[in-house]
Parts: sequence; structure tokens; C-alpha cells
Amino acid sequence: MSTHQSVEQDERTVAVMGASSRLAFLFLYFGLLIDYAYRAIVRHENAWDLVALVFGGSVIATIYQARHKTLGKTWVKTVVLFGVLGAAFGVVLAMTQAR
Repeated sequence: MSTHQSVEQDERTVAVMGASSRLAFLFLYFGLLIDYAYRAIVRHENAWDLVALVFGGSVIATIYQARHKTLGKTWVKTVVLFGVLGAAFGVVLAMTQAR
């Protein structure tokens, strides 16, 4: 005699949940970056709290992935690329606020 157990989560469900979390993560982070740029350029305000949220969230995600050994082969290149882009963005913002 076999018992039928209902399956609440399978691999597909987990994959869809992960993809939806990734999209929400990207939406939130780019929204914070756009809000930061708006505050800095238009309203001439410092919004370091927003930058700290973006940076802190990225560090947490990277540490979690490193502990579970799921980082891809090109993650160092990606971190360096976005670090350079972030530095360039910071220089542009600093130059626009100096005027």
C-alpha cells in the first residue's frame, strides 16, 4: 500500500522563486541608485544611506554565495568592472556638485 504525499516545492518552484527574488533585487537596487543620482544631481543632497544599502546588500549576497561555493568563474571581473563604473559615477557626481 502506498501513501500519496503532496509535494509543496519541487526544483521548478525553487528555480522560479530564485528568479523572482533576483528580479526584485535588481529592481530595488537600480531604484536606489536612480534615487541616489536624482538626490545628488537635482536636489544637491548627500544620500550616503542609500549607497550603504546598495553596498551592504551586495556584500551580504556575495559572502553568502562564497560560503556556498556558487560564485561563477567571472565574478572577480564583474566586481572590478562595477567598481570602476561606480568610481566613474562618483567622480561625475563629485564634479557636478563642485559647481
